[in-house]
Amino acid sequence: MSATPQNRLQHTMMNNARVHVSLLFLVNGFLIGNWAPKIPEFAERLLLDEGQLGVMIAVFGMGALVTMPLTGVVIARIGPVFAVRLTALVAASTLLWVTLAPNHGLAALSLFVFGGSIAGMDVAMNAVAVEVERRRGAPIMSSCHGFWSLGGLFGAVAGGYLLQYAGVMLHALFVTAISAALVGFVLLGLRLDDAPVDTEQRQPIRFPRTLLPYMIGLLALFSAMPEGVVIDWSALYLRQELNADAFVSGLAFGAFSAAMATVRFFGDPVRKRLGAVRTVQICAGSAFIGFLIAGMATSPEIAVAGFLITGLGLSNLVPIAFSAAGNLPGIAPGIALSLTTTIGYSGILVAPVLIGYVAEYTSFSAIFTGLSLMLFAILLMAPNSRYADVGRA
Repeated sequence: MSATPQNRLQHTMMNNARVHVSLLFLVNGFLIGNWAPKIPEFAERLLLDEGQLGVMIAVFGMGALVTMPLTGVVIARIGPVFAVRLTALVAASTLLWVTLAPNHGLAALSLFVFGGSIAGMDVAMNAVAVEVERRRGAPIMSSCHGFWSLGGLFGAVAGGYLLQYAGVMLHALFVTAISAALVGFVLLGLRLDDAPVDTEQRQPIRFPRTLLPYMIGLLALFSAMPEGVVIDWSALYLRQELNADAFVSGLAFGAFSAAMATVRFFGDPVRKRLGAVRTVQICAGSAFIGFLIAGMATSPEIAVAGFLITGLGLSNLVPIAFSAAGNLPGIAPGIALSLTTTIGYSGILVAPVLIGYVAEYTSFSAIFTGLSLMLFAILLMAPNSRYADVGRA
């Protein structure tokens, strides 16, 4: 039986929506990727010592933690498309604000807005991805996060090159122009109209009173914390405890991020075929083994292999957690997703600081080995991810 014109139109709209939401993830990752190589220049320009820089980075995190739940409320009341339009437009310009800030006060304010807009955009674009999944009847979340990883990679490489050879202002203008152009293209083309919910049908805006969304939040937290620790501490671990040179030390995060980005583009068909629960179990088991190998490694090469396996496993855990949170029944749209995002990303924001403190009294080897227990806990929580399944027979 051939598809009706209406069905073909709906299919085309959903394919276009998938492209546009993927570009939003790319832009978000691109902005974060460009911020990373800019941090040393930012600190030098404002004459920040290590403690002051730590405070500035904490302000960035505070903006994120404040904005995530507020974005959930906007999504619940107005819809994810409105929320992503607002946050993406602000986020596209904020690296320029940070660059132009002439003093500590305005720099802190710019970083608060930068962190808040990036995080709000993150919640909103994940909510749009959940809605596209629901309407398509097929998962797209893992590939969306794959585009985020690619954006981060492109941003870090381009940002480092431009800061070195073009200067601070040209770098900021380039990032702003590219981000604004892509955001403008997406927002003009995104056709996924929000349908306001009637007042009588609205779920109340409040913290969920059931345990399930918090369990999914923990799943995201236990997936994100190891990722944050690998990003910040893997190179130092190889350098200090396994006597690796600078090049090999950098391979730890390189292997991890390359594996994560690559596998994310295969995660959606795998989840559709195996189901969310089974996929989480396989991924968590792989990451558990990888972290054990990395933590108990006797050579840099074994540690790099362990981090690569960890990246393979962690790749699809956070996307599935977000899909599950966005499809929980009986909870206002956006609330469970913003709660999960806030809990999950707090792991990336807070964990590296705690790990640095703990590392003064123990070893990175013990830390990486111990963190594998979080991934084992995900195996036990895997059944909670069943709400991520869309379009399965």
